[in-house]
Amino acid sequence: MKIDFDGVQAFVAVAEQGGFGKAARSLSLTQTALTRRVQKLEGYLGARLLDRTTRSVSLTPVGRDFLPQAQRLVGDLTSMVSRLRDASREKRGELTIACIPSMAYQWLPAYIRRYAERYPGNRIRILDLSSAPVVEAVMQGQAEFGVTIMISRYPELAEKPILREPFALFCREDHPLGGKKSVSWGDVREDELIVVSSTSGNRALLDHQLARHRINVNGTYEVHHPSTALGLVTAGVGTAILPLSTIQEGTHPSVRRIPLVRPSVARTIMLVRRRKATLSPAAEAFYEMLAEGRAASARPAAG
Repeated sequence: MKIDFDGVQAFVAVAEQGGFGKAARSLSLTQTALTRRVQKLEGYLGARLLDRTTRSVSLTPVGRDFLPQAQRLVGDLTSMVSRLRDASREKRGELTIACIPSMAYQWLPAYIRRYAERYPGNRIRILDLSSAPVVEAVMQGQAEFGVTIMISRYPELAEKPILREPFALFCREDHPLGGKKSVSWGDVREDELIVVSSTSGNRALLDHQLARHRINVNGTYEVHHPSTALGLVTAGVGTAILPLSTIQEGTHPSVRRIPLVRPSVARTIMLVRRRKATLSPAAEAFYEMLAEGRAASARPAAG
C-alpha cells in the first residue's frame, strides 16, 4: 500500500490552519496545488475529509476521526526526517572500521582523540585484524573502511595511501650491531633472527619486495605477532626485522631501531573502502580526517 504523505500533510495543514489559503502558505504551495493534494487523498480513501464552502472549511465526521492519526503520522515523520538531517549535517552516528594492530596501537589513537573532540558522542568500533582479514571485513561490509597494507589489488576496493614506513632491524643496545647508524641485509645473522610468520601481511610484503633482490629471510625463531618478536629482542634472544613504528620512542629504552639499507624496504599503509558503497556520515568524516592527515603523518625516526 502506497501512503500519500503529501495528501495527509496537506489535509493536516488545512485542518490546523482553518483554511486552504493559510495552509498553502505554510507549506509554500499554491492554493490550487494544495487543493489537488487533498482531493487526491480523498479519492484514494474513498471518503470526504473536508466540507468546503466559499467562506469556510470544516471537518467531516470521517475527517475528525482521521485527524489525530494523520497528525501523529506527519509529526513522527517530520521529526524523524529532521533528526536524520541533523545527524547527517553534524556527522553523528556509529561506525565500524578494521585496522591492522600496529596502526591501531601506534598511529590511530591520536586521530580517534581528534575525532572524538570534533564529533562527541559518536561511537567507534575497531576490528583489530591482520591485513588479509581487514580487507575481507571491508569487502563483506563488516567494516565501512579499513586501514591495512595491500599486497594484492581488488577491483571492488578503492585504495588511498596514507603512510609509508620502512622496515628496520630491532636489536638491543648491547648487540654488536647496536652502535651502527644503518645495516645492510648482509649484516643480518639468520642464526639469531626472529621472524614473523608467513601468514602475516608484513612478512608477505617483505618477502615479495626482497625476492626482486634475490634476498631470502629465514630466522631461527618464528612468531605470529610483532609484539612477541619485540619481547624476544628485549630479552636478548636475537634481532628482528619489523616496521619502524612497532615501538615508539622511549617505550623500550634498551632496544634500538636501525634502518636497513641496500635495499631499503618499506610498507605502504592504505585506506580501503568498497567502491560502490556509500559511507555513513560519521564514517565519512573519520575517513576524510585520516586521508587528510596523511601528509602530516610524521614518519617515525630511528632510535
